[in-house]
Amino acid sequence: MGISTLITLAIIVVIVFWVVSIYNALVTKKNQVDNAFAQIEVQLKRRYDLIPNLVETAKGYMQHERGTLQQVIEARDAAATALGRLAHSHSEGDASALAGLEGKLSSALGQFRVTMENYPDLKANSSMMQLSEELTSTENKVARSRQFYNDVVTDYNIYRQSFPPVLFAATFGHRANAPLLQFEDSAQIQQAPRVTF
Repeated sequence: MGISTLITLAIIVVIVFWVVSIYNALVTKKNQVDNAFAQIEVQLKRRYDLIPNLVETAKGYMQHERGTLQQVIEARDAAATALGRLAHSHSEGDASALAGLEGKLSSALGQFRVTMENYPDLKANSSMMQLSEELTSTENKVARSRQFYNDVVTDYNIYRQSFPPVLFAATFGHRANAPLLQFEDSAQIQQAPRVTF
């Protein structure tokens, strides 16, 4: 075996290791995206599970507010269905649908909280206080999980689109970008809260 053959073999081995490292990085980053979405899914499901308990606790106090309670339940059911679709498809359209329905759910919960202010006995109820605290805690976890998910998706998409991985991504089964979760409240989140006296 001549020196040129050894050099050629060494170059081939280096190229193979280089391509394998690109493949492994794509797989790792895609699995990180899937894991980050699973964390959001856990928190959203927890939120969806808390809402019926919150509504049931409030029903006895809020006899005249059936419409508000019904809006919360309908928004919760629609968002849970959209989450299930997104978990299976990971498509941009399903991510947008979930974002819209999460916005409606947040709006319905906001209306529910405003209505709850008219019922001091309900606000003082220990079960209601505990459920409200759990819901607030869960919503904070959803926000953190959503941020982490979007960070991981951005990292994956940047790597997938950069050179040289872009040459191999489609061949290795990574044909499309992972969708970001941008909920309708993004503009409100970016604004500083106003405090007035």
